[in-house]
Amino acid sequence: MKKWSIMIVFCLFLTAAGCSRDMANRDVYKESGDTINVNNKREELYNEGGGQGARNVSDDYGFVRHQRSPIQGDRGGTAHYAAIDREQVANIISQLSTDIPNVDDVATLVTDQEVLVSYDTDSKDRNHTADQVKRTAMSVVPRYYHVYVSDNTKLMRDVENLANLDSTSHNARNLVNGLITQMKKSPQGNRMSDSEDENGATADDNMKTNNR
Repeated sequence: MKKWSIMIVFCLFLTAAGCSRDMANRDVYKESGDTINVNNKREELYNEGGGQGARNVSDDYGFVRHQRSPIQGDRGGTAHYAAIDREQVANIISQLSTDIPNVDDVATLVTDQEVLVSYDTDSKDRNHTADQVKRTAMSVVPRYYHVYVSDNTKLMRDVENLANLDSTSHNARNLVNGLITQMKKSPQGNRMSDSEDENGATADDNMKTNNR
């Protein structure tokens, strides 16, 4: 009789442990589509239109596990590029940049491939401050982005005016390129690497830009 009691208790223990592990997995991961698992306690951060929630201060850690699609030729894995909340990214860059010494006012525009940052500073070392602002922006956006900065406060209005455009607006690319030309008259900081210039562009990137 005791043996039967022990076996029953043991079976119940295994069943409970299995359920516990299953519940734990459901708590930590929630599959969204075919490739991404997120913490479902913060799932509002990954919903369309959920950008405002991402601005809320939280003590939670952020976790995402993303896997490339196993289907050859499937481009679904690149959809996250289109899902970037550019206004939220611009907000983060501006806020972080005002934490840099001697930087008091920052206007940031995020396009589909560039970040344009105009700022007000009384720094004595303009190139060093430009480098800090640029690298702050670089730390927020995907690495394929190029970042252009300027301490010419007259360009802040131009940066703001371009915010009314989008990547499909008529003549948008020419207007952005024109502003970039003006911004590059200001210090851009140091080269990002041996293969990338001050704005994070490679020789191939610059060739493509010149051929547009």
